[in-house]
Amino acid sequence: MEELRKHQVSLRGASAREISRDALLEKVSLEREHRNYARKAASASIYIQKVWRSYNETRKVAIKFQDDWESLVKNPAEFMTGELISCSVLRPFIFFITCLSIRPQKILARELKCMQTCFGIILESINSTDSKKNICSLIVDTAEQRRTSMYQMQKLISLCSFILSECDTSPAGSRDIVVLTSLGLRLVVVLTDLKSWKIVNDDNIKEADAAVKNLVSFMGNCRSGLYASLRRYISRLDVCFSPKGKSIVQTDDKFLISASAVTIAIRPFSLTTFNMVDCSKFEVHSAAEQYCLYLLTIPWLTQRLPAVLLPALKHKSTLSPCLQLLLISKDEIVRKMSDIDQSSMDCSLNVVPPVGWALVNIIALTAGSENDFLHSGALNQGLQYASYAHVVIILADNLLAWLHNTGWNEKGNQNLEGNDEPYEPSVSMQENKTASVSLKTSFIDLFRPVSQQWHLKKLLEISKAYAHTYETKILPPNNLESLENLRLLDIAYFYSYMLRIFAAFNPMIGPLPLLNMLSFTPGFLGNLWGVLESSIFHGNRHTFGDASHSRSKVSGKKKQVIDKKLKQASNDGVSKWANVLQKLTGKSQVEVDFSDPADDDQVDEDAVDIWDVESLRHGPQGISKDMFCLLHLFCATYSHLLLVLDDIEFYEKQVPFTLEQQRRIASVLNTLVYNGLSYSVGQQNASLMDSAIRCLHLIYERDCRHQFCPPALWLSPARRSRPPIAVAARTHEVLSANIRTEDAVVGHSMGSVITSMPYVFPFQERVQMFREFISMDKVSRKMAGEISGPGSRSIEIVIRRGHIVEDGFRQLNSLGSRLKSSIHVSFVSECGLPEAGLDYGGLSKEFLTDISKAAFAPEYGLFSQTSTSDRLLIPNAAARFLENGIQMIEFLGRVVGKALYEGILLDYSFSHVFVQKLLGRYSFLDELSTLDPELYRNLMYVKHYDGDVEELCLDFTVTEESFGKRHVIELKPGGKDVCVTNANKMQYVHAMADYKLNRQILPFSNAFYRGLTDLISPSWLKLFNASEFNQLLSGGDHDIDVDDLRNNTRYTGGYSEGSRTVKLFWEVMNDFEPKERCMLLKFVTSCSRAPLLGFKYLQPSFTIHKVASDTPLWAAIGGSDVERLPSASTCYNTLKLPTYKRSSTLKAKLRYAINSNAGFELS
Repeated sequence: MEELRKHQVSLRGASAREISRDALLEKVSLEREHRNYARKAASASIYIQKVWRSYNETRKVAIKFQDDWESLVKNPAEFMTGELISCSVLRPFIFFITCLSIRPQKILARELKCMQTCFGIILESINSTDSKKNICSLIVDTAEQRRTSMYQMQKLISLCSFILSECDTSPAGSRDIVVLTSLGLRLVVVLTDLKSWKIVNDDNIKEADAAVKNLVSFMGNCRSGLYASLRRYISRLDVCFSPKGKSIVQTDDKFLISASAVTIAIRPFSLTTFNMVDCSKFEVHSAAEQYCLYLLTIPWLTQRLPAVLLPALKHKSTLSPCLQLLLISKDEIVRKMSDIDQSSMDCSLNVVPPVGWALVNIIALTAGSENDFLHSGALNQGLQYASYAHVVIILADNLLAWLHNTGWNEKGNQNLEGNDEPYEPSVSMQENKTASVSLKTSFIDLFRPVSQQWHLKKLLEISKAYAHTYETKILPPNNLESLENLRLLDIAYFYSYMLRIFAAFNPMIGPLPLLNMLSFTPGFLGNLWGVLESSIFHGNRHTFGDASHSRSKVSGKKKQVIDKKLKQASNDGVSKWANVLQKLTGKSQVEVDFSDPADDDQVDEDAVDIWDVESLRHGPQGISKDMFCLLHLFCATYSHLLLVLDDIEFYEKQVPFTLEQQRRIASVLNTLVYNGLSYSVGQQNASLMDSAIRCLHLIYERDCRHQFCPPALWLSPARRSRPPIAVAARTHEVLSANIRTEDAVVGHSMGSVITSMPYVFPFQERVQMFREFISMDKVSRKMAGEISGPGSRSIEIVIRRGHIVEDGFRQLNSLGSRLKSSIHVSFVSECGLPEAGLDYGGLSKEFLTDISKAAFAPEYGLFSQTSTSDRLLIPNAAARFLENGIQMIEFLGRVVGKALYEGILLDYSFSHVFVQKLLGRYSFLDELSTLDPELYRNLMYVKHYDGDVEELCLDFTVTEESFGKRHVIELKPGGKDVCVTNANKMQYVHAMADYKLNRQILPFSNAFYRGLTDLISPSWLKLFNASEFNQLLSGGDHDIDVDDLRNNTRYTGGYSEGSRTVKLFWEVMNDFEPKERCMLLKFVTSCSRAPLLGFKYLQPSFTIHKVASDTPLWAAIGGSDVERLPSASTCYNTLKLPTYKRSSTLKAKLRYAINSNAGFELS
């Protein structure tokens, strides 16, 4: 209690109560604040009253001046001289107009009439040849009169600028304000044109010229408000997108006002020229700045003005100072652009910032006309196109920065971060979005000159001239002189930025027009790669042809050092991925199997290292901005060209690159992409990574069909750091399960590597990864209660031998993903009797192999075989006419999925094109050779035909025949009426290829895909390419590892590994030809290929069962052998082998059995 009293103060005499000291101080502080606020309020009130009284008094005086002025000008002819006009007319007029119109920013009818009268008086005075009546005579008189008259003329120019900003030439606008604007601009034109001054003579021409230049200089200054007013006026004009509409010359007031406004806007640029090196001579700096800020940022500037006025805006005397100013003061100008008042603009500046409109208007003015851009004698003769290119690069860079800062990515979508709630836009928002898309589309249309080949060729011509002239002269990158020159690197920046802008503002077709032009410009890609190659490899152009022999050149000591480094790097990589998995799953390292990846000793380590490009081992983060733009442009352009390059051009003619160069390109992109994904690239590198991944995939897919790269090339980036299989598989599955965002970021890199470039893992490792995925799926199903014990939740089906496809379809097709459960099959013989036997897994395997054998047979009608030598399966186009044809193909997808899920091999392979569809990939012209070689040759004949293609009498149709009927299909709308000519033959070739490769089989591949993905996740499938998928389905090479088979064989019925007949069997197996070994495997398992991971994974295991000998005793004593043939039970992978005594007999009996196309019935 005593302690509490120490912090209290007694307010004696005021109250008996006591309060704390803090409360007292707070109360005093509040009272002080209230007193201060009251004083400030009173002071503000007094100030407002003072301002209001001043304004009121000024307004009263202005109105009185206006009354007197109107009385004065009723009879002007009696007394009007230049001096009286200045003193009695202009002085009071400027005062009351400023008070009554300019400050309130509105023009009333009375003031409007006064302005018309005043402008008429001044124009009449200027046109007078009498020096006493001409007001211009005062400007060349005494210094005092010159100063006064100059001030008045500047005020008149500012007034006319204000009137221009209020002018509305639309039908809703006032006719009187239009007439006044026309009169005011005529006055400004006359005042700033020395030839219009009637009193000029030899005595005063020098003073008159100085006065006019002074007025023109004032117009270019921001104090005149001319350019801001002109911006408001032009922004109100209609946008005309039709060239025909722009070509009509208008003769009304609207055209006169526009013409006058443009005339006075470009007059300040006629004062002097600009020397870029000596900035002190830049007298038009202010005008150029105003022009850039207020005119070049007007949306659709060139579409709003009549076409006849555009030459004045694009003249070199106008554009050159603006371009040079942007180069010198780029940061300041761009900052001021972002601060421009946008209140008078429509929504166009919300979708596209001012810097974007400045960019597109500069392109339209400089390169809008092919004639002006290319011909030396045209309007833009003498314009520095290098400066133009540098300015475009600067503005494009800032536009992309704006897109990034506002949350727009380079695919035209807006990133909504931190919003987990479902987002449903309102109707008004959807309408705004539609308007925004339309505006962006029309905005990107203004970039049309950039996507023309003549534009690129002109820049390349300038670059070539620069390289020839300055090849020995090195200039700093930001040197003013270097900005007047153009390098190939600058062109790469130019078009790299354009590609990203096209992608952001035109999400429907993206940069397609630009890529078409870049891809087919002769020599452009080769030049780009030349610069890239010298930069990446530092001029080291030795070939990689001897990479396989490089190991022998390494000394033993050096080899030990290399091995030690590789082992250390591998351990580091394992630890890194182990930490990732531990963070994602919460498991410690001891809970996870970190077994080493499959043995890769067969891959030459030095051969791998030579394909791992050292300068790109840190991905996009480790390269310069110059390299970034070069790589982005190259990858985007080359990936587009690869879509249309046929195999003849790629492999035989080797254009645009030799196969050696292709290998270099593949190694560069492979290293870049792997390390970029491993280091988790940010949004700023997304454009490079997207284009690099796309280009790399196209090169890899070509190599998969016709190999030109060594296998070590694809494995090289991950050689040192790829994670163990179990870690990679489990991390990938965790990332695919929509886990928490903060955890997803941790493991994003490895998940991206597995998804985007799985081939950096050897094929055997990916097969193990696939089996790991399935094992994890089975574990998750067991945890979910779908698998609770042997035989539980199994599917019971009854199959008639003669109707295996129909019965399987009827009973299993509706199950979907439930088909993952075990199937118990009961067969009914063709006699209608149930077959004896219990299904412990063997009958379900027999069912899958038999149903696939029946359904995939060409006679059944669902699938046919390609015309290539390997006779691969492809959906039959006539299947859509069969009853339940599409549904049957979907069911077969589930059958194949079930076989993959259970590890059962099917002895079938699908066409490369069909598998591409299952992997979610589009097929292009070069893949047609794997489907229909004859059609491919015919199309190549058309493509490279030297004569007139019309002689071939082709049209845009294709004819198909099914069930005796011919069907004509148009390749494009109205195709039967379109003849193939030299002009459209490329379109025909690609349309025909697209139909055969994509459109024709798409319904069937979609159906098959739906069935397949009911059991197999699409992300699992994407671990493999088309040929690898077929290996996954049907097994490995066309031979058998006898030792592996022997080590994984079970023996039943009395046989053991040491039995005499068993030993003879393995001797015979070693003596067999590879083809015979495969036939034996098919005889026993119904598939001629071994499991990819070895016979350890064959389900059920390979079994040799003893069949008791029925040889008579006398025959055995006499040396006779068993006559019985071996038989097989394919459903259990069991070979029923009699007890042969001789190797020759065993070999003969086996050969007879495997060539008889029989199995179980032999016994």
